[in-house]
Amino acid sequence: MRRIAGLLLAPLLLLSAVACGSDDKASDSASSKNGVPAITAGAKFGEKPTLSKGKGGPPKELKTDVISEGDGAKLKNGDAIQVNYLGQAWDSTKPFDNSFDRKQPFDLTLGAGMVIQGWDKGLVGQKVGSRVELVIPPELGYGEQGQGDIKPNATLVFVVDILKATQIPASAKGTEVAQDNADLPKVGVKTDGKAPTVTIPKGDPPKKLVSNYVLESDGEVVKESDSVVVNYVGMIWKGAKEFDNTYTTGKTQTFPLSQVTLKGLKNGLVDKKVGSRVLLVIPPDQAFGDQQQQAIPKNSTLVFAVDILAKV
Repeated sequence: MRRIAGLLLAPLLLLSAVACGSDDKASDSASSKNGVPAITAGAKFGEKPTLSKGKGGPPKELKTDVISEGDGAKLKNGDAIQVNYLGQAWDSTKPFDNSFDRKQPFDLTLGAGMVIQGWDKGLVGQKVGSRVELVIPPELGYGEQGQGDIKPNATLVFVVDILKATQIPASAKGTEVAQDNADLPKVGVKTDGKAPTVTIPKGDPPKKLVSNYVLESDGEVVKESDSVVVNYVGMIWKGAKEFDNTYTTGKTQTFPLSQVTLKGLKNGLVDKKVGSRVLLVIPPDQAFGDQQQQAIPKNSTLVFAVDILAKV
């Protein structure tokens, strides 16, 4: 199935993170002593850090070192979190990626498999407002395959600033809105955390974007600049064929609307309220047009039932 957002996963391994607290000076000293790359510049939370090269062989297990501890809530699986980060290979002095230069924090749902397992495991239990250093062995990173500039079997080092976290509800909730247009799909209204039913009529699809409440909450209005956490069912109008369903994996999706390439999805969610369930019918000119996308034929009208669970 096609995922609108998300990163490739490394295999799930049952490896626990080791966390310890310390102040900036003590942490840098400990990192240097143990051979773990130390922060040599930009040590304060919110500043772009510079990392030294690791000394000797890297650790075989995941290590989480608290550089500076925040006073916010502890992170739990299922939380929608926003972070800044810098990533570097153990044996390198050059970062392969960082969000500080982009001035665009990274949004994810913790434990949802949107990132490599070293992140999901290493960040659980850390506090909002903390800066942590993760040392991630290959089997919890990109393994034998590598990824882009990351070599196969690389041990990775990340400095992560945890900016905020939001607890995610299991389902949309709100006032049921009448679905009285027989020419449009009908979406189920159960709020049990399971995928809602979507029934597509036999007739021709509408030519313009449809964005209708199924359940309308009293939450905040979504803006184009927001990142949202959603569950959704995605279907092709013709043949009523499902091509994506986040409920089947039990993993929500988190993405900045400003970066969504599916124009109708972005336009359909902007100005809707957090906590609501929305029907979207997206004509080809706001979907993938005349380009086939995996199981989605060209010139397809798409239908989404979307639960807007949170914004971060």
